[in-house]
Amino acid sequence: MTLQQLRYMVTIAEKGNISKAAQELFVSQPSLTNSIKELENELGFTVFERTNKGVIVSANGSDFLGYARQVLQQYSLLEERFLKQSGTSPRFSVSTQHYPFAVKAFVEVIKQFDAAHYDFMLRETKTYEIIDDVNKMKSEIGILYKSRANETIIDKLLKQYSLSFEALFTLSPRVFISSMHPLAGREALSLDELSDYPYLSFDQGEHNSFYYSEEILSEYIRPKNIKISDRATLSNLLIGLDGYTVGTGIVNEELNGKNIISKPLISDEEIKIGIITRNNVRLSVYAKTYTEILRSLI
Repeated sequence: MTLQQLRYMVTIAEKGNISKAAQELFVSQPSLTNSIKELENELGFTVFERTNKGVIVSANGSDFLGYARQVLQQYSLLEERFLKQSGTSPRFSVSTQHYPFAVKAFVEVIKQFDAAHYDFMLRETKTYEIIDDVNKMKSEIGILYKSRANETIIDKLLKQYSLSFEALFTLSPRVFISSMHPLAGREALSLDELSDYPYLSFDQGEHNSFYYSEEILSEYIRPKNIKISDRATLSNLLIGLDGYTVGTGIVNEELNGKNIISKPLISDEEIKIGIITRNNVRLSVYAKTYTEILRSLI
């Protein structure tokens, strides 16, 4: 077993495809395939199960890749600290629902380590894809919420993929609106009061069930609905159309500006924000630091 083989394995897991991994690693596909087979023979189990669409990480492979990532990250830190060499770029990836605090924590991780080189990824994406990314080890951490309405479905899916949910904090839902919204002067808002205004929610693609919605109380029937795919568009429509959405209420002025505010929503619901990770896989130093920063931001 060599460091090069570990890099090969981790890259294949991230790409989900041997051909794409070979391009990323600048090696021929036959050489990469042979290297995988040699290591799998040495290990005595299959790390990747081949399909017509690419590869899927096996149960044993999942545990193995968790340790492989640890080895590569620690080796990179050793090189940079003691050999003063650039070495292989440290890797860390997060998949998250559209939360400004997730972006803020990501920025702080990069600032804290201040590495000369790194290969990090922050992916704001759909709820189901967050779970899929962590399952396929494209991301080390996923960030999403649970509520009374979606908890059973989310927990069932996490159990199916051998993933764990760790709650970071629990909040009461709030309404995001423009600071110039006609209801901006209210102390708190109800869904009935908001019914005349456009409701904005993030598109979940083929999984557009309210169980996978990013917005709590998405099962509530609203006459005016707009689906969007990114936070910039959300902000523009909140301001331009006097729209609203329902979420955590955590506003970061550095990222959102001062034109977006939040108001308490009159509801007995709760939002439980947490991270999802692979079972029995130790987190990297970057993932641990990221989680600590998330807690400190709230």
